[in-house]
Amino acid sequence: MSITKASFAQAALDYHEDERPGKIATEVTKSFHSQEDLSLAYTPGVAVPCLHIEKNPDDAYRYTAKANLIGVISNGTAVLGLGDIGALASKPVMEGKAVLFKKFSDLDAYDIEVDTKDITRFCNVVEAIAPTFGGINLEDIKAPECFEIEKRLVEALDIPVMHDDQHGTAVISAAGIMNACRLTERNISDIRVVIVGAGAAAISCGRLYRHMGVKTIIMIDSKGVIHNGRSDLNAYKKEFSLQVETSQKEAFTKADVVVGLSRPGTFGAEDIKRMAADPIIFTLANPTPEMFPEEVREVRPDAIIATGRSDFPNQVNNVLGFPFIFRGALDVRAKKINMEMKVAASEALATMARKEVPEYISELYGTKVAFGREYIIPKPFDKRLIVEVSSAVAAAALHSGASTRSDFDIELYKEELAKRVCVECD
Repeated sequence: MSITKASFAQAALDYHEDERPGKIATEVTKSFHSQEDLSLAYTPGVAVPCLHIEKNPDDAYRYTAKANLIGVISNGTAVLGLGDIGALASKPVMEGKAVLFKKFSDLDAYDIEVDTKDITRFCNVVEAIAPTFGGINLEDIKAPECFEIEKRLVEALDIPVMHDDQHGTAVISAAGIMNACRLTERNISDIRVVIVGAGAAAISCGRLYRHMGVKTIIMIDSKGVIHNGRSDLNAYKKEFSLQVETSQKEAFTKADVVVGLSRPGTFGAEDIKRMAADPIIFTLANPTPEMFPEEVREVRPDAIIATGRSDFPNQVNNVLGFPFIFRGALDVRAKKINMEMKVAASEALATMARKEVPEYISELYGTKVAFGREYIIPKPFDKRLIVEVSSAVAAAALHSGASTRSDFDIELYKEELAKRVCVECD
């Protein structure tokens, strides 16, 4: 019997309410059963690490949870596909993000909802509470404010800060494009990419693709192709402005890749008919894509297709990125998450997808999983992700100077990561 919308909605409410409201709670990590434990956990024993941290702030990573703690912070202005629903209404999503951090990368996380739309006030709040955390995951903040907020916080803080709505989609989709290019024998520097949408994720995707060598990127917003003849462009859209006015029809003609980051119906059959042979078509609007895979195949059976949904092959899912990017960044005490670290994550994901897939993944998904047109991106429950992606990010942080550590053994780190595979921690 199929699940109706009403029954699913009730199941979701029951899931969040039953037994204990919400999805996260505090866990005590030390023995606390005796008077001696009390004296060590609180007064007078707690004063000893306090004084050490006062003298050497880095000791906070030794004596507190800071080294393994993420702040998931939002103002609720761009929540999923729900829009500006406010800080409090965003809390279930932020709690869910904390669950994903814990389950996939063994990082603890607190959700913080900041009730303001003012950029300066928001940044002031985050800067003031930043000493609590080892890293900060900004979430569901609308564009263009999210760009300025992230920029200010990256510059102000000495811990990794990343707005996942921007960079997560960029990292995962870039991995998919790398592998799709390999399958279709394309050189990434020669491809013509159309990005439909010009919000946070679209801008970040364009920046990452450029860094990886893509020379031709055409971006389309709700008013058409972005070009220099328009007077309505913000500074972020201007980064992708074409010299001459171009139509959507012209943009799609002979395009190799389209990445949809918009809404249903922003491109269609007539557009993708104009694309080059073996087109790479990512329809990533969620929950309803710009075009469903069956609609794409009807007119372009030669396409490699990805969506943002779990019920189709090649899901561009941010959970493949942020838990492992932050894991690697925190473990080498990186001061920021730079472009080199994001590219390293993309390349690690692409490489993983080309390797032989463990049998438990095929069993979990009920079909044989192997590198090809319907498997260009790893599955979220692949236990190798924490090892391969986090170690790649950590190595990139060390090599690029984002981390100041000099005595870090990557091979030993991989062994340690393998022991923390959170899929086994249920």
